[in-house]
Amino acid sequence: MGQALAEILDGAACGRFPEADGRTTVVAAPSGRDTGVIAFTAHSVVFTDEDPEWVRATPAALDCDALAATMHPRFLSAFLSAFLQRTGRTAGTIDLLTVASSLPGEPGLELREVTDPVHPRVVRARRRRDGVRMWEADGGVLVLGRGVAGRWEVAVELDEDARHRGLGLALARAARHLVPPGEPLWSQQAAGNARSIRAFQAAGFRPVGSEALLLGRREGA
Repeated sequence: MGQALAEILDGAACGRFPEADGRTTVVAAPSGRDTGVIAFTAHSVVFTDEDPEWVRATPAALDCDALAATMHPRFLSAFLSAFLQRTGRTAGTIDLLTVASSLPGEPGLELREVTDPVHPRVVRARRRRDGVRMWEADGGVLVLGRGVAGRWEVAVELDEDARHRGLGLALARAARHLVPPGEPLWSQQAAGNARSIRAFQAAGFRPVGSEALLLGRREGA
């Protein structure tokens, strides 16, 4: 395809996906931090500095559905092994990758920005994102930053006693007002976290694929 990962993500955010041809596209890792796999419908994108021919040959050799091969544990294990001695990376979870457009105006939720640079949630977010900012609402927080290939990413975290009253949905929707106009906003939800998936989709986030990132030791901590 001859594209950079950022271009592929921008296209997916607008509904222009890689061709559903069962192939695997290999692109350069956009940074030393960002390495992983995104599986779109019948097309995978692997972003890495490993040999592209090795990357394509490894899932092709697996005894499984070819369309799911890059998310197969055996491929992800082999992919991780290629980095282990050199970088000490570990495998993250396989997440649902979702995206939403920005919204105009102010969030419809009272938020307080946290400016403490050593807040534990901010410190943790900086391991995976640049330009991290964090806001609190009663019972929860949202964190924004520039993640994989410079994309805007949001994460939401709720206090246990604040669940089941729509706060997660409200925070996810509020985040769409906090990104620059015209910028897509991305988020990942663990496949088994049905509550989070429902909240983000109700807030206007659309599923575009699945994603598995290889994390440095500090990122995975």
